[in-house]
Amino acid sequence: MRRKLVPVVALSLACLLVATTACSSGNRKKRGRSTDRPAGTAVERDDVDTAPATIRATPTPRRTGDHLTCVELRDTRVGSRKVRYRGYAAPIRLADGRWSDRDGTTVELQRPCAVGDLDGDGAGDAVGVVVLDGGGTGRFFTLAAWRNVKGEPDYQAQVDLGDRTPVESVSVRDGRATVVYLTRPADGPMAELSIRRTAVYQLRGATLAELRHTDARVTDASGDGDTADSGTAPDSPDSPTRKRRPRSR
Repeated sequence: MRRKLVPVVALSLACLLVATTACSSGNRKKRGRSTDRPAGTAVERDDVDTAPATIRATPTPRRTGDHLTCVELRDTRVGSRKVRYRGYAAPIRLADGRWSDRDGTTVELQRPCAVGDLDGDGAGDAVGVVVLDGGGTGRFFTLAAWRNVKGEPDYQAQVDLGDRTPVESVSVRDGRATVVYLTRPADGPMAELSIRRTAVYQLRGATLAELRHTDARVTDASGDGDTADSGTAPDSPDSPTRKRRPRSR
C-alpha cells in the first residue's frame, strides 16, 4: 500500500510545482509590460486609425488692392439686378466680348477701356464701353463702370451716350472717368457727327454723375456709329481723322 501511494504523492507535487512556476512567470511578464510603458502613454490599438488627417490647402484669395484688367471685361456681366442694362431684367454675360440674343440683338464690348480707382478704396476699377445693336440702323453706346470686388469686376453704374455716338477714348484719373466721343446737336441729323465731346464723370453709388463736358467742332466724322479712330489723340500727327492743311504761299 505504501509503495502505491509514494508515486501518486510525487506526481501530485510535481504538478503543483509546474503550475506555481507558470503563474509566477505570467505575473512577471505583466509587471514587465506595465513598467516598460512611461506614465501617461496612450495604449496603441489596432482598430484605431493613427494616420494624420489630410489637411486641404485653402486657396489664397486675391487681394482687394489688385487692379482689374480690360481683358477681364470680355467675359464679365453687363448689367445687374439693381442696375439694369437697356431694360434687361437679368445681367448679360459676355463671351469673348460679345453677347447675342435669339432675335439677332447683339451687345459688344468696345475697344476703349481704362483702369483706375473710382471709389477711393485703393483697388483698380474699370470703365468700358458697350454697344447694343438691335439689327436696325441704331447702335446704342453705354459707358459702364465695374467696381473691383475682391478682385472680380462687379457692374456698378452706367450712363447712356446715345445712338451712333462712337467713343474715341476713355481714361481714369483722380477718381474720375473721362470719355471722348462723337455726337451731334439735339436738332442735328443722325448721319452727321459734328461734335467731339469730352465728358468727365464721377462714380456716386450706382450712378455715373456727369461733372462737366466740353465740345469741339469736327467735320471729319460720319454718323455710321463706328469708332472714328483707335484711341489716338485727335490732335496727334498720327491720328487718321486729322487732315493736313495746305501750306499758305
